[in-house]
Amino acid sequence: MASSIIDSTIFQGIFSSDDMRQVWSDENRTQKYLDIERALAVVQARLGLIPQEAADEIVRHCRVEQIDMAKLREQTERIGYPVLGVVSQLNALCRDKLGEYCHWGATTQDITDTATVLQIREALAIVDRELAGISAAMARLAREYRDTPMVGRSNLQQAIPVTFGYKMAGLLSAIERHRERLAQLKERVLVGEFAGAAGTLASLERGAMETQAGLCAELGLRQPLIAWHTIRDNIAEVGAFLGLVGGTLGKLSMDVKLMMQTEVGEVYEPYHHGRGSSSTMPQKRNPIASCYIHAAISVVRQHAASLMDAMVADHERSTGPWEIEWIVLPEAFCLMAGALRQSRQVVEGLQVDAAAMRRNLELTDGLVMSEAVMMGLGPYIGREYAHDLVYDLCRQALAEGKPLLELLCAHPEISPHVDRAGLERMLDPANYLGQSMVMVDRVLASLR
Repeated sequence: MASSIIDSTIFQGIFSSDDMRQVWSDENRTQKYLDIERALAVVQARLGLIPQEAADEIVRHCRVEQIDMAKLREQTERIGYPVLGVVSQLNALCRDKLGEYCHWGATTQDITDTATVLQIREALAIVDRELAGISAAMARLAREYRDTPMVGRSNLQQAIPVTFGYKMAGLLSAIERHRERLAQLKERVLVGEFAGAAGTLASLERGAMETQAGLCAELGLRQPLIAWHTIRDNIAEVGAFLGLVGGTLGKLSMDVKLMMQTEVGEVYEPYHHGRGSSSTMPQKRNPIASCYIHAAISVVRQHAASLMDAMVADHERSTGPWEIEWIVLPEAFCLMAGALRQSRQVVEGLQVDAAAMRRNLELTDGLVMSEAVMMGLGPYIGREYAHDLVYDLCRQALAEGKPLLELLCAHPEISPHVDRAGLERMLDPANYLGQSMVMVDRVLASLR
């Protein structure tokens, strides 16, 4: 019985992805507990802290298929945490009480935190893969439309020309920064936890630090400098990272939605028969993926804030803030997977209408080029005076419904300095793209 959008039989493929849901599933989480218990037994037997026979027996049973999940639910509800239930079942599976050496010197939070880090590692690999796909698709669009003029907009109004490649390269630069952030945060986040009741490893009279080092090495994690049971900046950083990625995906979805408006019609989400249609208006082609992206990343941002709340923990082991992570971290990653998947599909199949972009540039009969005219006249009549003069001519063009070119050509303060051909050059969007193409090339050259 699914009750959340992530687990919904109907919606799960829209708002998440199967591989990310698998990462945060009960089965994978429980297997991670067992992986840690296995690694701990292997390391401690190697160090002579527990009998090799016990380690071999423990390892033999560290498979989630041997765990009674219904019983684990009952144990978790009774105890309050699942780790002790897993350890209890693992102990019972082992012969001759050799399972008593399971979990030697560890505490519940050691196993839970390390399991979470292992899940984060798997989840970040999925994020990294999707970001790489989005980056490749955006790079293709930036190259293909490097020189394609379109309206740049400010406060939802036409501003000056840019190129569609420039627009894509701007988003691409952000995606690449996210990929860089991801590589950097792994050094801080993919760190194990094995510190005992209050973080001092007093539970192991000998071999404490060697066990910690060996356990982390066995799991492919970094060894912590000190216990981080209630020092949660690493987990909060993951949430902040997801929030930042979501912000960029939200920017993409917002622009696509606006550019899909009937009156604009510059780009469209990939076409599939019936997708985006209305139950009552057959002509409509609604944005779909962009709406799902917007919804998902809005929730992810709130979850990022919740993970920062979880940092405010009491003393050496906390009373409550830790559990915030259990709730929001899986949801944040699952929703982010959905947003990434939808974003990748959008940019990989984006339909671009360059003719519509040109049509929108010409929509105002030259008004979009008013800054170019102002700057072009500045050397002759002064920039500020040119601004006021062009402003008045723009108002006149709107009031009288005349092309700006005709009013410019007829003005007595302009014609002595610039002829019609010169004014036509000023009003050509292709001549006022600034360093758009240079910037596109710089972004593309920087790709890893």
